[in-house]
Amino acid sequence: MQDLDRHMLQSIEALIFASEEALTFQAICQVTGFDLKYADLEELVATLNRDYEATGRTFRIHCIAGGFRFLSEPEHGDLIRKLLAPVIQRRLSRSMLEVLAVVAWHQPVTRGEIQQIRGVSPDYAIDRLLERSLIEVRGRADSPGRPLQYGTTREFLDLFHLPSLKELPKLREIREILQEHEEQQYLSAAGGDDSPENGQTDELQETE
Repeated sequence: MQDLDRHMLQSIEALIFASEEALTFQAICQVTGFDLKYADLEELVATLNRDYEATGRTFRIHCIAGGFRFLSEPEHGDLIRKLLAPVIQRRLSRSMLEVLAVVAWHQPVTRGEIQQIRGVSPDYAIDRLLERSLIEVRGRADSPGRPLQYGTTREFLDLFHLPSLKELPKLREIREILQEHEEQQYLSAAGGDDSPENGQTDELQETE
């Protein structure tokens, strides 16, 4: 039985480690063939985390975006942000982050509603966010022209390490995050904001 438990632990650890996104309970059961209940998986993950803590590892397995993923411990955040800054910069421009914040907080939301909040056209940012699967079409609004409505995806939760939309920061906190990114040059214009909004730095309006 101990050998079986060790095999299960190692298999689950290997899958979560190898996955580039949060790995769901269903995916783990399908790939491993294990007959597990969700509570069983939680206990196995807790066992792995206790081992990581006991051996002083710098990471733990967390449940985010409806699945399980390795995350580093918070005290190492500043160091890791320095490493990932160029990746973040290539991935999301300031304008894309602003549109993403509006979609996250007002979903389902149309392009027109996003433009009303931000004051500039969101078309380019929306197209890029769709390409990255961070937002998706949720249907059509019951208004003239029946415009498309957008919402965030599981990939959005995974990117920002959020268990659910309930964990979203306040809009004022999002604005502070954007400012912090600028100050640290994570998303500075010098790094190449690829938005065609001519470097416009319109502020995200808080509509709480």
